Amino acid sequence: MLVSRSFVFSPINKLTVFSQSQPQHTRLLLQSHRIHTMAAEAATTNTSNTTAKAAGMDFLTKKVYTPPPWASHINPIPSHTFSLGHLPTPIHKWNLPNLPPNTEVWLKRDDLSGMQLSGNKVRKLEFLMADAVEKGADCIVTIGGIQSNHCRATAVAAKYLNLDCYLILRTSKVLVDQDPGLTGNLLVERLVGAHIDLISKEEYAKIGSGVLTNLLKEKLQKEGRRPYVIPVGGSNSLGTWGYIEAIREIEEQLQSGTDKVKFDDIVVACGSGGSVAGLSLASWLSSLKAKVNAFSVCDDPDYFYDYVQGLLDGLEAGVDSRNIVDIQNAKGLGYAINTSEEINFVKEIAATTGIVLDPVYSGKAAYGMMKDMAENPKKWEGRRVLFIHTGGLLGLYDKVEQMAPLLGNWRRMDVNESVPRIDGLGKMF
Repeated sequence: MLVSRSFVFSPINKLTVFSQSQPQHTRLLLQSHRIHTMAAEAATTNTSNTTAKAAGMDFLTKKVYTPPPWASHINPIPSHTFSLGHLPTPIHKWNLPNLPPNTEVWLKRDDLSGMQLSGNKVRKLEFLMADAVEKGADCIVTIGGIQSNHCRATAVAAKYLNLDCYLILRTSKVLVDQDPGLTGNLLVERLVGAHIDLISKEEYAKIGSGVLTNLLKEKLQKEGRRPYVIPVGGSNSLGTWGYIEAIREIEEQLQSGTDKVKFDDIVVACGSGGSVAGLSLASWLSSLKAKVNAFSVCDDPDYFYDYVQGLLDGLEAGVDSRNIVDIQNAKGLGYAINTSEEINFVKEIAATTGIVLDPVYSGKAAYGMMKDMAENPKKWEGRRVLFIHTGGLLGLYDKVEQMAPLLGNWRRMDVNESVPRIDGLGKMF
């Protein structure tokens, strides 16, 4: 006669077998043992999950999103987020020269949020890519300048999540019909297989980014694709949550740090408006209450006050952008165009402090900040400033010709003839 059998794992992972023919009290004891064992296994699993998160094992996972308590009234609240960045990014003191008396500048190192997927755009993409996947997209469309950090980050994030990426890149009219090359961000974009459409700056100015991305979206839809459009810089109301979340991260870092630091100001570059909107709204809502100072690197401050206001209204924030952020003009000669003074500033800061700034965003913002400190020292005196380094290292490669004359510290090594020379002595690996 066949005996019906059930199986239960003991705590030492050996298989225990019991049959229905066993006494009822024995079966009940075994079933009770099984329940306790499953509870123990669940507790072990939870511990393992916590350990995995601490070890970075939650990278590229989709997670349910819970906002900070002080942002719970904002609408809409994202449902999910993807873990794309290496967070939290460090905060440390920045030993800048020639600061006003008793002024301190600290750095939030969002340039260290990853490697090929690095910089401030990662934080926005954590929310935008989760939304794209949730909506069943099979490809991503976005747009930016020829050396757009956002486009490079989006291309990498898309490939991480097994999505195709289509980039519209703005370039000069004399180069629009040529191979764009492999300099800086372009190298990474093309390595990960992004599809690139070039548009001249003149056409871009007359048509606009919204129409251009929609044209490409419609073309892809006719081909049977399911595109998801991300705006310039990832700067829409959903992307703004990336820097709302960053303020919670800063709060937690300050609370857990050994040095009880309180920041009076936050300084950041403003290139598309999303990071500024998130930082200013969240600093105003949270316990941080630091004044946000943004330095615009392209359009003028009035444009960005209005654009940031649109993002805030999209979140039903109920606040005037001009009340929570101060925006100054730092575009100089224009977007991604640098004066010799700006380039030399980037070089001097690297040589003096070891911090490499990009010339398009953080370089111009830091230059603007230091210029304002020199011209208005009383405004900054005694204040503790947190500068958000938004990344963009790859953009430096597009400036090598302009930087080369400043970097002459090399020479051929002088080895005296008296030093013995023996063939084969110096092994070359």
